[in-house]
Amino acid sequence: MTSQYTFQQQIQKLEEATCHEERLFKILDVYMELYPVRNAYLFRFSPLGFLGEGIILLTAEGLVHIGDIRDDVRSLPIIYSAIHEKKAKYCSGIEYLKQTSSKYITSSSVHSVVVVPICFRSVIIGYICTNEFIKGSRIDEILLSSFTHYGKEVGKFLEKSESVEDPQFLSKRELEVMRRIAWGESTKEMADLMKISELTVKQYVKTAIKKLGVQNRSHAIGELFRRGIIT
Repeated sequence: MTSQYTFQQQIQKLEEATCHEERLFKILDVYMELYPVRNAYLFRFSPLGFLGEGIILLTAEGLVHIGDIRDDVRSLPIIYSAIHEKKAKYCSGIEYLKQTSSKYITSSSVHSVVVVPICFRSVIIGYICTNEFIKGSRIDEILLSSFTHYGKEVGKFLEKSESVEDPQFLSKRELEVMRRIAWGESTKEMADLMKISELTVKQYVKTAIKKLGVQNRSHAIGELFRRGIIT
């Protein structure tokens, strides 16, 4: 088990990243140094349609872009459970086959998975999946608790680093509205929390969509993710 001192040392390595792409790589690189894992899939999550979208996969062989993987996590119980409970989850054997898709069974040696939700404040913005582990590893409750803690630390890191990107084309209010949409808030919830009218919220959405050159709010969120403006 990794000591708390070593854990904090590794977390500090995240701060070495200087751009959005490097931050994403560093999240998985540190994860693989901390835990007995042989791969790490990074996904972003949007409550709009319960969409999990692949970003990158890190293995000992290197980095692979996995943008072609898109899932409704409601069809993947182990992932949905981790997101819903905001806790790392593990399953193996027959449960792995029941709770995942065949696309995640990459070889005959793959028969278990860990899902680590990434928490941005109280909102899940992504998750890390691992389905290959160092031989002899034991995934127990203590390790799962550490996985959960790592997901929260990654969320804090991303929250701090968001200010690195400067989306000059969107106003502060437009960006806040789009970020809240990504969190799954309704127009009424945004209006109440931001203390503005629902009509004003809709206007911010409309102008943000126009500035981004997209067709609707879902496309707008995807474009902001792609540019690294929201994570």
